[in-house]
Amino acid sequence: MCGIIGYAGKNQAAPFILDGLAKLEYRGYDSAGVAVVGSDGNLAIEKCKGRLQVLKDKTQGGELIKGSVGIGHTRWATHGEPSDINAHPHISMNGKVALVHNGIIENYIDLKKTLSENGYEFKSDTDTEVVADILDFYYKGNPLETIQKVIKMLRGSYTLVIIFEGITDRIYSVRKNTPLIAGLGKTGNFVASDIAALVSHTKDMYLLEDDEIAEVSSEKINIYDINLNPIKKDIFKVDWDINSAEKEGYDHFMLKEIHEQPRAVRDTISSRIDENNEIILDNINLDYDYLKDVDRVYILGCGSAYYVGTAAKYAIEKSCGIPVEVDLASEFRYRFGENIRKMNPNFKGAKRESRVNKNTLVILISQSGETADTIAALREVKKYGARTLSIVNVVGSTIARESDDVIYTRAGQEVAVATTKALTSQLSVVFLLAEYMARKMGFVPDADLLDALKKIPEQIEELNKSEGKIKSYAERFKAAEVAFFLGRGIDYPVALEGALKLKETAYIHAEAYAAGELKHGPISLIEDGTLVIAVATQDDLYEKMISNIQEVKSRGAQVLIITNEGNDSAEEAGDIVYYVPKTHQLLTPLLSVIPLQQFGYYSAVMRGCDVDKPRNLAKSVVVE
Repeated sequence: MCGIIGYAGKNQAAPFILDGLAKLEYRGYDSAGVAVVGSDGNLAIEKCKGRLQVLKDKTQGGELIKGSVGIGHTRWATHGEPSDINAHPHISMNGKVALVHNGIIENYIDLKKTLSENGYEFKSDTDTEVVADILDFYYKGNPLETIQKVIKMLRGSYTLVIIFEGITDRIYSVRKNTPLIAGLGKTGNFVASDIAALVSHTKDMYLLEDDEIAEVSSEKINIYDINLNPIKKDIFKVDWDINSAEKEGYDHFMLKEIHEQPRAVRDTISSRIDENNEIILDNINLDYDYLKDVDRVYILGCGSAYYVGTAAKYAIEKSCGIPVEVDLASEFRYRFGENIRKMNPNFKGAKRESRVNKNTLVILISQSGETADTIAALREVKKYGARTLSIVNVVGSTIARESDDVIYTRAGQEVAVATTKALTSQLSVVFLLAEYMARKMGFVPDADLLDALKKIPEQIEELNKSEGKIKSYAERFKAAEVAFFLGRGIDYPVALEGALKLKETAYIHAEAYAAGELKHGPISLIEDGTLVIAVATQDDLYEKMISNIQEVKSRGAQVLIITNEGNDSAEEAGDIVYYVPKTHQLLTPLLSVIPLQQFGYYSAVMRGCDVDKPRNLAKSVVVE
């Protein structure tokens, strides 16, 4: 959600902090602020509603705030509307403590009541101000002991970065269920919620775990556990550079990332298919002895990752015959385990226990590896002995570290809130994984699938070269206020993703349906001029899709069909037909999703929307 950064060093802190926040604005952008400890020991704060540029202008790029120790924040609102008062940093009533916060404090109301009874008054509507005051309440001159005491009182998720009045040479930070990174620099040391904020200054970082406290000065970083015992941690070396966080001549990050997909897919698959067409999935070994006893696969994700999981369900069930359930991570953990009622001790029938056990494989999909709901689901299933395999893009992220196995997508940093290259990289991995599992289980290898997969980057490049067609379609339909997406089989998750892209980028009300469900209600919404986008790439379902298209067409819909080259009969069914190159039937989502990404992008541009930073959204959702 929110972007956080802190600096303790030899240079002025505010300009550095503002530069770092610019790299993090995709994590939240409804307000921003910075706080420093001046040379006189006093805390100085500037914050305001709006984009980061408003704060930059107000502080003349940070030059008006003097001090070599500071913290900064760019906000995605949870408690309290976007406003100057609710913006971070928050300072305690007595002016002793200032902090920034990412996450949600679930018991802040109880803490606020206690503070009110002790004379504290509050200016904002946030849970964060309460944390500043509770730190102030217990502060007796030792920051570490104060933080230790307070975090034992907090419930919820948080990354906190804290400065104290009178302490002019260091900052303090702690995390619980949200990311925190500490970086070792040449002119100072840092903390941040995301590698992107620090990578232009250092490649040497520490990845902090829950309840670890970092004490950061210009000279060193000390890390302690919750009992204040020193911890020695290995340095994590970052292997990407700042260029991935720059637009490099593109109008928007989203467009840049659409065009980076051939490289992202190629990097993701190239080292995992050897010269003999054998699949090598890093250090993972899902062998026959394990897979023969797997009775169920769960795939968990949120948003686009959930749709990737839906595509993976089709692939794994068709390739391996193992039952697969796809679920929203935010709902999954409430459906099993401790929520099952206890059996009457006198019951003589079969005992009913959690459906998650040692014979369950749970696949978790997350771009950031820090998605709060997915982390919670991961921790829940591990209690019951399930094997966990994560597909993530960020090396060293929480989900990657806590899973039994991890497959990294190699998409590089994705800045635009609307995912593109991370999604196609995830699709590449799940199709590889399905074929890998099938081979391990003794099914005949599908060499055609791997040959086709290796051609996908080149075919995506072809689609990017013809984006002018999609741009013209977006121009034609830019006034649409509603759109319906249809698909059958593995085209259905593509339709879901296409609808999401149009919603989040262009603010067009878009819904996706399995085409067979049309007659069960949704067709009542079709009228003259309604935009319908139909994905029809599956040979065995093509004729049925054409019938569904004709049903909406006869009721006045304007229909754009995405289908394979050679399906010329689509010309008679739709108003516009866009052809994607032919490929293996399981791999069609990797191609059919590209024009839908382009359509969402150009629709947003033509409607004047903020493409990279859609309203009310943020890149990484680290609160439930």
